[in-house]
Amino acid sequence: MAHRARRSSRYRHSLKTKVAWGEILSTFAAAVGRGKNGWTASELDLTGLADIDEVVDALRDVEPDADVALLFVESDDQYLAILRLDEGDDLRVFGSDSAFAEESRIGSVLLGEIEAPALEIDELTSSAAADDEDDEDRPSADPDADPVGDADLLNDLGITSQRLLGLCGKEGMLPSDVTAEICQKVGCGDEMEELREA
Repeated sequence: MAHRARRSSRYRHSLKTKVAWGEILSTFAAAVGRGKNGWTASELDLTGLADIDEVVDALRDVEPDADVALLFVESDDQYLAILRLDEGDDLRVFGSDSAFAEESRIGSVLLGEIEAPALEIDELTSSAAADDEDDEDRPSADPDADPVGDADLLNDLGITSQRLLGLCGKEGMLPSDVTAEICQKVGCGDEMEELREA
């Protein structure tokens, strides 16, 4: 299938999001969509989006005919949020750390309404054997992290909840590293890499 990465005036590679108390967080937002011609990757400007509904609309507009659309939002080399739409509907959200919602406006927009935690760290540890990754490659979870939302949102795409939480909690793993590994597994790694290099 053909693959392409596209840009338009509404998308920007790296944007600065001003948080309520005047700090500046570096934020990268990238949307990938799987349509009839394969995966596409686009940079998404979240500036000025007031609530999660507006974010969903923006994600939906990236690839209107996509059967699966994913939004990766990386902030300040610390936080990662992932949003998923199936056929433009059925929003699912995961955040690597609830602190993202407390420390930035866009984090609050993306994660502020999520109350349910992701799998607990002890549950992750006890069920790690269910992951199909080799033991030597399996990352350990960060006990200080407080992941929230739907950690199962990528299960059918080859990333189990245990694997997702482990990646997010691995020491030295940046949000961009997590995004890259997920995209490689899902099948849009080349598109995401091309987008970052553009």
